[in-house]
Amino acid sequence: MVFSDSDYAGDSDTRVSVTGFCIFLLGVPIVWKSKSQKGVTLSSSKAEFVALSEAVKEIQFVVQVLESIGVKVKFPIIVQVDNVGAIFMAENVMNSQRTKHVDIHYHFVREFVVDGYIKIIFVKTEENRADMFTKNVSGGRYQEHAGDFIATRDEMGI
Repeated sequence: MVFSDSDYAGDSDTRVSVTGFCIFLLGVPIVWKSKSQKGVTLSSSKAEFVALSEAVKEIQFVVQVLESIGVKVKFPIIVQVDNVGAIFMAENVMNSQRTKHVDIHYHFVREFVVDGYIKIIFVKTEENRADMFTKNVSGGRYQEHAGDFIATRDEMGI
């Protein structure tokens, strides 16, 4: 399972958005990232879509590693996103004027959706585990999601 998120123009000086995602394998987080995007996006949907494409690149890498060691991967891989516009962009053909930057992300993600490699579903913002990688969250929400990233002594067999 994968969670993807972004803030929109969160940096008050540059208005660059932050990408965040986390990839879980058998309920355990194995990859997570929080990083400023390379350019300014003009909408929250495009910022979320750029974050989604970064997550998909990492999914591709993880799948290649797993398959190279003989682990069978079940497709489609579920990617949870909290922005309906980004989901729409990934699942529908778009014919509009866009920057080359977003256009390349669009074709990259769209190919994985069409091939059945990933399936993108909506998740409520408060249930998006990648939320804490993109913005300051309340203490309660942080505690709720941080538990997903901390193994207990029992889970580690100690």
